[in-house]
Parts: sequence; C-alpha cells; structure tokens
Amino acid sequence: MTMPKKSARKVIITCAVTGSIHTPSMSPHLPVTPDQIAAEAIAAVEAGAAIVHLHARDPETGRPTQDPDLFQRFLPRIKQATKAVVNITTGGSAAMTVEDRLRPAAQFQPEVASLNMGSMNFGLFPMLNRFSAFQHDWERTYLENSRDLVFKNTFKDIEHILKTCSGNGTRFEFECYDISHLYTLAHFLDRKLVTPPLFVQSVFGILGGIGPHPEDVMHMKRTADRLFGDQYVWSVLGAGRNQMPIATQSLALGGNVRVGLEDNLWAGPGRLATSNAEQVAMVRKLIEGLALEVATPDEARAMLSLKGGDAVTF
Repeated sequence: MTMPKKSARKVIITCAVTGSIHTPSMSPHLPVTPDQIAAEAIAAVEAGAAIVHLHARDPETGRPTQDPDLFQRFLPRIKQATKAVVNITTGGSAAMTVEDRLRPAAQFQPEVASLNMGSMNFGLFPMLNRFSAFQHDWERTYLENSRDLVFKNTFKDIEHILKTCSGNGTRFEFECYDISHLYTLAHFLDRKLVTPPLFVQSVFGILGGIGPHPEDVMHMKRTADRLFGDQYVWSVLGAGRNQMPIATQSLALGGNVRVGLEDNLWAGPGRLATSNAEQVAMVRKLIEGLALEVATPDEARAMLSLKGGDAVTF
C-alpha cells in the first residue's frame, strides 16, 4: 500500500538587509549605498528569502535615513529583479520622529511595513566596547547617545501608523521586543484596528527588550499562543550571536525566521558574514535539515494575506 505523501511545512525567511543598528565601521560588508542595498536584497532573495526588510542609509556617511528619494533608488530595482515581498521599515532609527519614520511606507504603500509595538530603552552603547575605530564622526555619538534615549512608540504613534498604512492595503510585521508588546498588539486587535493573520516578529537580545534565553523564547511563544491562538504567524529574530540559535528554536516550535546584517554582522565566532545571502543560506540549511521547506514569496503572500506586488507604488 502506498502512503500519500505529506507536504512539508513552509517556512518564511525574512532578510533584514541593512537596518539602523550597526554602523559602517563595524563591517565592510554592511550595505550602505542604494546600489549595495539593491544588490544585497536581490542576492538574499535568490538564496531563499521570501521577504526583504528594508532601511536606507546616506550613501556618503552610512547614517540611517528615511529620505524617500533614497528608497526610490533601490525599491524599483528589487521589484523588477525579484518576486520578493518588500517590507519597508516604519522604525527608521530610535533617534527619528514618528513622522519622519513613516514617510517611505506612506509614499510607497508596500505589501508589508514593520511596526514597533511599544516605547523602550534601546541600548546600542555596549558595542562601543567591541569597536574602537570609526570612519565617520556620527558613529560614536550615535551609539553613545543610546544610553539616554527612549525609542518612542506610544499608543498614539502606533495608531497613527496603522491608520496611515492600512488605508493603502499595507499589512504589518509587528515587532515585539517584550511581552508587553504582545499585549499592546492584543489591545489593537480588540479594537479591530489590526486584522488577522497577524505577522508577529519576536525580537530577542536587544538591550532594553526581552533577553535571548531559550526560556524567553518559550515565554514569548506561549503568551502569543494564548493571546492570538490561530490568528497569527510567528517569526523570530535574535540579535548578534543569538541569531541562529533562536532561529533553530523557532523552527522546532513551528515558527518562521528572520536573518540579515541588520540584526547580526557575523557568520560564526570571529567571522564576519560577507553578505546577507550568506546568512540566508545558513538558515536555509537549518530549515531543510529539519525536513521543512522554504516558502516562496507567493507562498508567503498567501500565508500573510498580502495584497500582491502589483499593488504598491514603486
């Protein structure tokens, strides 16, 4: 008797290409210019990423910026070269105003925008102990200032981003850095300002948020299960060296994964990742080693109920 073949679970890989946490002096491989960001995003998709999470940087200094003109220099190129789901940040950097952070997502109306679910301390200053030489004057000050900086995401801020982007058909990657952020998301679900399936990105290992211990991961998953049941799709990112261990735990628990140089510059102890695609390939091996399958962009669209790549304005 021939048993019917069971299909493997599909896993969404998100790749966060450059972000606003690391500074250019920390790695020569961190993409800064629009050409570099486009090339890195395209290569990450070719390696298996279904979603690319995008920030922009000043091409001269590498400083994070939400200037829509700079996003315009790489968004169409990524769309033309791939079928990827494009996710535009509304987080920008912790030093920006909410209005500034919102500009690219409001203008380009992507399928997905990230949304931080609570105000928090966001400590980058410990990296000053690991990096001593900086190419640009802004880098050291940027890191040092995080000692006395609150990343502001109030209920009013979150509601403003939701209402601005939801009218464009954009859905959200809800970035939850602590248990309280899940409860905030549940509040907006109760008010029907967000609709399932919720794409919950649990963030571990940022100083000021929940830690990277396996029990922290379990606590986040248990709480999300209790609050959202079958109404959410879970993904994780682990900062720095926590990236692959936490990704592995998520895969074992039925979740999805995010990698990329925004979250982690390394490919192993003392070895810088040479590209975003390298990290995508690493996590793809984990997925396939567990007899799971990597979701295509269109499969990710179906899982997250997205509007489609033809409904954006870039």
